[in-house]
Amino acid sequence: MSAIRDAALNSKAWPFEEARRLVKRYEKAPPEKGYVLFETGYGPSGLPHIGTFGEVARTTMVRRAFELISDIPTKLICFSDDLDGMRKVPGNVPDPDALTPYLQLPLTAVPDPFGTHDSFGDHNNAMLRRFLDTFGFEYEFISATQFYKSGRFDAVLRRAAERYDDIMKIMLKSLREERRQTYSIFLPIHPETGRVLYVPIREVNARDATITFDDETGREWTLPVTGGHVKLQWKPDFGARWAALGVDFEMYGKDHSTNTPIYDGICRVLGTRPPEHFTYELFLDENGQKISKTSGNGVSIDEWLTYAATESLSYFMYQKPKTAKRMHFDVIPKAVDEYHQQLRAFPGQDAAQQVNNPVWHIHGGDVPESRMTVPFSMLLNLASVSHAQDKETLWGFIRRYAPEASPEANPDLDAAAGFAVKYYEDFVAPQKAYRAPTEAEREALLALRAELAAYDGPVEDEALQAVVYAVGRDRFDPLRDWFRALYEVLLGASQGPRFGGFIALYGVSETVELIDEALAGRLT
Repeated sequence: MSAIRDAALNSKAWPFEEARRLVKRYEKAPPEKGYVLFETGYGPSGLPHIGTFGEVARTTMVRRAFELISDIPTKLICFSDDLDGMRKVPGNVPDPDALTPYLQLPLTAVPDPFGTHDSFGDHNNAMLRRFLDTFGFEYEFISATQFYKSGRFDAVLRRAAERYDDIMKIMLKSLREERRQTYSIFLPIHPETGRVLYVPIREVNARDATITFDDETGREWTLPVTGGHVKLQWKPDFGARWAALGVDFEMYGKDHSTNTPIYDGICRVLGTRPPEHFTYELFLDENGQKISKTSGNGVSIDEWLTYAATESLSYFMYQKPKTAKRMHFDVIPKAVDEYHQQLRAFPGQDAAQQVNNPVWHIHGGDVPESRMTVPFSMLLNLASVSHAQDKETLWGFIRRYAPEASPEANPDLDAAAGFAVKYYEDFVAPQKAYRAPTEAEREALLALRAELAAYDGPVEDEALQAVVYAVGRDRFDPLRDWFRALYEVLLGASQGPRFGGFIALYGVSETVELIDEALAGRLT
C-alpha cells in the first residue's frame, strides 16, 4: 500500500469515512454485479440548481475515496425522475401561464417553454448533463421515463405488485388518516389524457401484475404495472429504484432523512439490501430560506461560474456537508481564496495531511499547482480603487507587483482577474459607500500618508503591513477600528484585504494619492 492509501485508511475526512463504510459492506464478498454503485437523484420539475451539482460533486468525492482504498470497480448513476407529473408551474421559466394546461402530465410530456428540446423534462435533463460534463464527472444518466418504458424496472414493479400489502403497511404508518383512505404506491398514467393520476386503486392483481382504478370521470381502467403504464409514488420509487439497480450508496438532503426508514424498508421488502446513506444539511439563500429549484432563489450554477472558476464551487461543496450553509454571492470570494490557500499548502504536506486537504478530494489526488499570486479578495479591492472595466487594468498593477506573472504563465490568475472585474461591477460597485473620516481617523491617515511618502523600504506585503500597524497601534484600541476606518474611508467597504498587501499591489505612491483624494472628499 502506498503512503497515501495508508493515510486514507485512517483519515477523518468525511469522504474517506463514508468510503470505509462501503469497504466494510463488501468485506466478506465482492458485489455480485461486479461493481459498487453510487447514485444521485434529480427531480427535473425546475431548472437544475446548485444543490443538485453539490450532490453529484460530493458523491464523486466519496467514490474517489473508495477507489483509493478498494480495488472493486465503481459506477455512478444520475437518475432523473422525469416521469413525475408537473404538480405546479415553475415561476422562473418563459411564459409560465402557457404551461398551465399541462399540469399533471409527466415532465417529459410537457412542452419545453424554452423551445430547445422535445419536452420540459428533456430540457432540464440536458442542462444538468451539460453542467456535469463541464466538470468532467464520470456518470451514467438514466431517465425515469426510459427506465419505466424500456422494461428495466419491470421485474421490480411486478415484485411490488406481489408484495403490495407489505409495502403499503410501511407507507400507511407514515400517512395521516385522511390520506390513508385513498393512498396507493401506484400512480396510473391515464391511457387517453397521459396525466399522472392520484386516484384510489380498486384492485392490485399480483398474478397478472395489473391495477384497476376509476379515473376522475368514473370510468374504470385496468393497466399493467409494467412498461411505463404506471409509476410509483416518490417514496416507494426511491426504495424500489435502489432494489432495481442494486444501489450501494446514495446521499440526500436533511429534508429526506425522516424518510430513510421508509426507503430502506421498501428496498428490503423488494428483496435487496438498502444502500449506505449520507445525509447533508440544506443550502440557504441570503435570507436563510431553503434554496428551491422551483422558486429559483439562491445562486444558480451558471451564476457562480460567472464570477469564479469551477474548482471554487467544488471547494464550497466539500466544506462541512452536515452544516447548513448560506449560499449567496458573498461566499464566492472566500471560497476562491481558501481553495488556492489549500492548493499552495498541498505540496508541503505529508500523506496524512494531503488526504485531509479538500483539494485532494476535489481533484481525486491529481492536484494542480496554484498560480494565483494575488488573492481574489485583493483583486476585488484593486478593481474597486482603480474602477477597472477590464482585466487588463488589473494586469497593469499585477505585473508591477509580480513581474514574473503573466496571463500565459498564470491562467488561473488571469481568469480570476476577469471574474473580479465582473464581480466588482455587479456586487461591489453598487454597494460602495465612502464616509468621511473622524478627526482621530484623519490624523491617523495623515500620519500614514507621511510614512508612505517617506518610505524607501521594500515594496513587500509584510514590510508595508508593519508601517500600517505602527500608525494604528498607538491611536486605536481595539486596532481593528483602524483597519475598519481604512476600508470605509479609502475603499468604500466595511471590510477588506490585509492592507500592507494592498499597498504593495496598488503601489505606495498610488496609495498616497488615494489618501489625498479621501481626505479631500473626492472619492465617490
